[in-house]
Amino acid sequence: MTLVVVLAGGRSRRMGRPKAVVPLGGRPLIAWPLAAAAAAGLDAVVVAKRGSELPPLEVDVWDEPDAPAHPLTGLVAALERAGGPIVALACDMPFVTPALIARLAGMQGVAAPRGQAFPARYEPAALPALRAGLAREAAVREILAGLGAAVVEAGEDELTGVNDPAALARAEAALR
Repeated sequence: MTLVVVLAGGRSRRMGRPKAVVPLGGRPLIAWPLAAAAAAGLDAVVVAKRGSELPPLEVDVWDEPDAPAHPLTGLVAALERAGGPIVALACDMPFVTPALIARLAGMQGVAAPRGQAFPARYEPAALPALRAGLAREAAVREILAGLGAAVVEAGEDELTGVNDPAALARAEAALR
C-alpha cells in the first residue's frame, strides 16, 4: 500500500515562522494535507528535521537528516524508511484533494502534476536518482523530469502552496 508522506522539514523563510503550525481556518496548516490523506483512505506520516516545530499530531513523525536543507532530504529519508511507494506532499498544501492523492497512490512508477514537485508519487527504484540529485542539490522538478514522471491531471487550486503571509491571506479568503 502507498504511504502518504507530508514533508515539514523546511526552513519556512518566506513565511517567517514554521509553516506546519501556522493557523489556517482554525487549524494548523499541516492538518489540511493530513486530513486529505485520511479522507483518501491512506496512512500518512510526517517527515521533518529533529526538533522541528510541529503541532500535536495523530500520525508518526519520522526524522530526516539535519543537512542539507533541501526537499530531497525528506524524500530520500521517507523512501528509505517506507520500503514501498509514497505520495509526497508539502505541509503547506491545504487544498490538495483526497481524489488527487488517491489517483497518485493508484498509479505505478513516478507521477506528478505537470511542472510540479508536490504532490508526487515516488517508488523505491527512484532512490538512486533522488540521492544523486540531493548530492548536487538539484531541483525536485528536474529529478522528476529525469525520472520520466507520468503526468497526473490536477486543478490549479489543488496545487496551491501557502509559502508566505500573502498566500496565507489568500488561502484564508478562499475558505470564506
